[in-house]
Amino acid sequence: MTRNEIRTRLRHFEALCREQGLPLTVQRRDILQTVLERNDHPTADQLYESLQDRIPGLSRTTVYRVLSMLVEMAVIRRLHHPGTTARFDGKIHRHHHLICRRCDKVIDVHDTTLDEVPQPDVRTEGFEIDDFSVHFTGICAECRNKA
Repeated sequence: MTRNEIRTRLRHFEALCREQGLPLTVQRRDILQTVLERNDHPTADQLYESLQDRIPGLSRTTVYRVLSMLVEMAVIRRLHHPGTTARFDGKIHRHHHLICRRCDKVIDVHDTTLDEVPQPDVRTEGFEIDDFSVHFTGICAECRNKA
């Protein structure tokens, strides 16, 4: 994400906070900015590690709580991958992922043909699909080179 895109997204977040009557805390802004700056789909613990020196008194609990709030506000996404720790993504547009089985690395895939995957009829389950992403699992180049 470019610096300009990040600034735009942060301004949008600030406006959302004002609209919803939420205080714009240093923790909320810095956690969001860090997610937006990273392309590695960080975990909450990775974010905590990278921010603890920058935000005195920051706790893991605060990071988890802020991330949940940012997901609820739809300014970031929580990635759901079986068997891995929750990861967070600042890219909220539809895109897909490659997931390494060995190191849990997540790589973005932008392929519009995947956006056209037919959705199953789940009405009998009483379920309503509002979004989807395709996840491919395998072994990343780095792990293959180590083998």
